[in-house]
Amino acid sequence: MLRSRFCSTLALVLAVPVTALAAEESYVFDPVHSQPMCEVAHMGFSVQRVSFTKISGRVTLDRAAHRGALDATVDTNSLRSYSEKLDAHLRGEDFFNVAKYSTMTFKSSDLVFDGDKLVGANGELTLLGVTKPVTFKVANFVCGEQPFNKRPMCGAEASAVIMRSEWGMKYGIPKAASDEVRISLPIEAFRE
Repeated sequence: MLRSRFCSTLALVLAVPVTALAAEESYVFDPVHSQPMCEVAHMGFSVQRVSFTKISGRVTLDRAAHRGALDATVDTNSLRSYSEKLDAHLRGEDFFNVAKYSTMTFKSSDLVFDGDKLVGANGELTLLGVTKPVTFKVANFVCGEQPFNKRPMCGAEASAVIMRSEWGMKYGIPKAASDEVRISLPIEAFRE
C-alpha cells in the first residue's frame, strides 16, 4: 500500500514539469495581417504614416504562468508611403538607410500580463544598428480559433512611442518632421 502511494506520488511529481511545458505555446506571425506602421508629425500640419509590408516573427506564450517572449523582424526596404519619391528618400541615408540596415527588430523576453490579458512587452528595439530598451503597450489581445481555416490564432495591437534621434535618425527635426514617432504593430499569429 505504501509503495503504491509512493509510486502514485512520484508519477504525479514527474508529470508536473511535463504539464508545465505543455502550457507554453508558440505562434508565428501571419505576414498578411501583421503590418507595422510608423506615424510622425509633418511640419506641424498633419500626421504622416509609413507602413512596412514584410515582417516575420514569433510569440511564445505561457498564459497560465503569465509569461512569454516576442521576436519581430521588419524588412525596412519594404516601407511604403503614398509617394515613390518619398519612399526613396525614406529608404536613403537620411532615414532608414536600408542599404546598410535592411531590418529593424524588437525582441522581448518580458511580456507583461494583467490577469490573463497580455498588456505589454518590455524589450529592445534595434534600428540603424542601435539597440535601446522600448516598451510596447498591447491592446485587444485575444486568442481563439480563426473562423475560416479553424487554426488556433492569437492577435493584438502593439504600440510604442520613441524619439527617433535616440537611434541616430535626426534628419528634419524639428521643422520637417517630429522627433517623436509612434510605432503601431497589429499582429495575427498562428499556433505552430
